[in-house]
Amino acid sequence: MRANTTSPPNAERSTPSLTSNRLFSVFCLGGYLLSISYGTTFLLALLVASRGGNEGDAGLIISTAIISTIGAVILSGHFSDAVGAPRAIAVSGVVLCLSCLGFATAPGVGIGMLLCGFLLGCGWGVFYTLGPIVVATIIEPARRIRFFALLSGSMMSGIGTGPILGRIAKLLDLPLETTYLVAAATSLAGGLIFLALHEPIRRIAAANGTASVSRLSLASVNRVLRSKAVFPIVMVGLGGAIFGGLSSFQTSYATAKGLDFSIFFIGFMSAAIGCRMFLSGIVTRQNPHLMATILTFLIVVSILMFWFFVSGWATYLVASVTLGVGYGLTYSVINGLAANEAPPGETPQSLLLFSLAYFIGVFGYPLLAGKIIVASGIAALLLATLCISLANWGIAIGRLLPRMKIMRESMPSA
Repeated sequence: MRANTTSPPNAERSTPSLTSNRLFSVFCLGGYLLSISYGTTFLLALLVASRGGNEGDAGLIISTAIISTIGAVILSGHFSDAVGAPRAIAVSGVVLCLSCLGFATAPGVGIGMLLCGFLLGCGWGVFYTLGPIVVATIIEPARRIRFFALLSGSMMSGIGTGPILGRIAKLLDLPLETTYLVAAATSLAGGLIFLALHEPIRRIAAANGTASVSRLSLASVNRVLRSKAVFPIVMVGLGGAIFGGLSSFQTSYATAKGLDFSIFFIGFMSAAIGCRMFLSGIVTRQNPHLMATILTFLIVVSILMFWFFVSGWATYLVASVTLGVGYGLTYSVINGLAANEAPPGETPQSLLLFSLAYFIGVFGYPLLAGKIIVASGIAALLLATLCISLANWGIAIGRLLPRMKIMRESMPSA
């Protein structure tokens, strides 16, 4: 009888891992459902045009979210400490649901649409910031990098689903607003999943003894920005601008080329998701500065392809896949650098600033991009985006060259 009350040592060690794996699977499902709402923002140019607006109006709506996103990222730690991270994410699901309902029902292109953009930033900012931190509380350190990549892949899958739902609605002769109603439903479902996960995550976190979310302070921000971590933080901001600019106005680009915009999202998202799921582990084991240089160069090549190479659906797909590979893997590499190059004890703050920089780029650049398109057309947008990608590549090269010199000097003479 006593044997039944004592678990074997192996079982004691494996049970938390198995529980965490199952919990993580449900976590990814909730993340996928929440991410669909963000993906529908890439249809805003079409939605605004259907209501008499232009790309400038769409850029303003998207960029309005930057204000709320910055606040959400900065305050997410305080919110998490007050109610628990899963509950905070559940609330963000409700906020995203309200945002999508507003996009579907708000008349015209007035203050109502701007308010929806504000809500979008609040909801998405909280989830995007707290999601990886929650994963760190249920997954042991040795497996976190791989699981971060899987979570990122799940989120990218949801983001890619949004535009595809828009394409399906068009094929079924349904109004574009139908896509936003579906996204509202998935956001609510995702929020309910995270609400249900609160207690299981709390128990695992208590068993693991993992720390709560670290709050940002002026002192910690100053220390991080004075460290080498500032370089990947700047790079993710530039990368977010490239992603936000190209994705938000891909419908305008495809229309100008006489192509189907869904080809971009299928090619880009498939490449980005596939690389993060299956190649990120291999890439992150290589020299990160060399990989960052190669991958940011791929982004430069992809923009040149969009500008000069695309002439039909096949070349459109190739350019989209090239961007997906470069962007998808660059993010994983510089995310690791942001954590590893942070000052001692400042890793959480570095990752929060990493998220903040991403959102500044992905939401802020579309405001400028929309004005560029209205004033000078798609070619001018591609030129501006190319300049950003060259700056990103330049940072990567600048960090790689000194290390290559040191490596050559340390090599034994023949």
